[in-house]
Amino acid sequence: MEPKDSGTSFEFTTGVLLCFSRTLGKSHQCSMVLGGMFRNAAAIYLHLVGSLQRKKAGASLTRYLHQTLTMQKQLQARRLDGIDKNPWVVFTKLASECDAVNLGQGFPDFPPPDFAVEAFQHAVSGDFMLNQYTRAFGYPPLIKILASFFGKLLGQEIDPLENVLVTVGAYGALFTAFQALVDEGDEVIIIEPSFDCYEPMTLMAGGHPVFVSLKLTPTKDRELDASSDWQLDPTELASKFTSRTKALILNTPNNPLGKVFSKAELEVVASLCQQHDVLCISDEVYQWLVYDGCQHISIASLPGMWERTLTIGSAGKTFSVTGWKVGWVLGPDRLMKHLRTVHQNSIFHCPTQSQAAVAQSFQREQLHFGQPSSYFLQFPQAMQRKRDHVIQSLLSVGLRPVISQGSYFLITDISDFKSRMPDLPGAADEPYDSRFVKWMIKNKGLVAIPVSIFYSQSHQKHFDHYIRFCFVKDESTLQAMDKKLQEWKDELRA
Repeated sequence: MEPKDSGTSFEFTTGVLLCFSRTLGKSHQCSMVLGGMFRNAAAIYLHLVGSLQRKKAGASLTRYLHQTLTMQKQLQARRLDGIDKNPWVVFTKLASECDAVNLGQGFPDFPPPDFAVEAFQHAVSGDFMLNQYTRAFGYPPLIKILASFFGKLLGQEIDPLENVLVTVGAYGALFTAFQALVDEGDEVIIIEPSFDCYEPMTLMAGGHPVFVSLKLTPTKDRELDASSDWQLDPTELASKFTSRTKALILNTPNNPLGKVFSKAELEVVASLCQQHDVLCISDEVYQWLVYDGCQHISIASLPGMWERTLTIGSAGKTFSVTGWKVGWVLGPDRLMKHLRTVHQNSIFHCPTQSQAAVAQSFQREQLHFGQPSSYFLQFPQAMQRKRDHVIQSLLSVGLRPVISQGSYFLITDISDFKSRMPDLPGAADEPYDSRFVKWMIKNKGLVAIPVSIFYSQSHQKHFDHYIRFCFVKDESTLQAMDKKLQEWKDELRA
């Protein structure tokens, strides 16, 4: 237990305890001297002496007391309070224990495109200087191609040195942005469902997360709901802005929902950000993975938004190379200079060879962009076929998928199961979708992720009847999924 008073009384207690180290074996005598107000110190002493007497002869009581008192101090920083639990650890561990088909975690289990692999091989075996440090804020050929490629898309003259920062994945870009721009007491608006790192990153920076949820407004002319049916209420969103609002986090295409925000929706967000002088951190790692003719629009391309937006991208999601951990941030120098300060005082530098491979991959894509040979055209077409495969397979056992417009993911409504199987094992306060996923892993051999983890605690109970599947998987994985679902279907018929 930590002493209530870290000043005089604690120093006195420490002094008394250290004095006891010279009077071993006289614990009764010492405790009598202490009297009523020092009984706590005597109790500590008696506990320590008892512990010491059980130690081997010759041990130093002084050293033991010092170590014990030191260990009683709180080790972790208070900014870590409440953010230590990670649901991914739980479900990944359970999946491995049950040897289940993993459609939970968001990574491809098939090879990257040949040109990306060749670029990496060349980076490793070519110029030996690629084994050394490069420019701290980004490998020069990479920041140059990023500035050129995205400058055209955003309608901006992007300066590679001032407007681009290469980070350790998009995760690193997000963390750097929060640390650079969110201060103690600042409010950060988070649109739910949201990737689960936004809230802890806000808290670690000293900020206060403010949540607003997308609402399902289903249409009656389709058998299945679509992610586009989940919409922002402009009035509710406007009510979340205050004088303390520093930033809004936008994720489009959205993880876990797969929603691609329309231009009209983005214009509402942009108008409110400008009206209240609020920054926008736009997580666009899935921008090339859009389906059914949907168009991804970067909010930074809208009038008046470049100067207040950080646009975050990921080579991992772009080229199916999540292990390379190359991400980037694009934005105005007035914001980027603060991110560079955090970057240079934390990781300082990202791996050179993976940056070189990403640069070469973008250079290749720039030559083909807009043509049938473009990887950014071919890849989403292939993933849409996988999405459609998974949708049809899930329908066969009574799950109701929500048609995803983009990303690696789709969510599935499990309301029918919740009504038929309401009492699945689990903790009393555990959301239903979490209990269902654990049951499904153990009994059906399929891994998904409960959607409630993408919501703030107060909103979880309203969205605990959805689970998330990743469909960006190898054909062999999807076939294994089909086999598990067929077995499940057969059980339902029996």
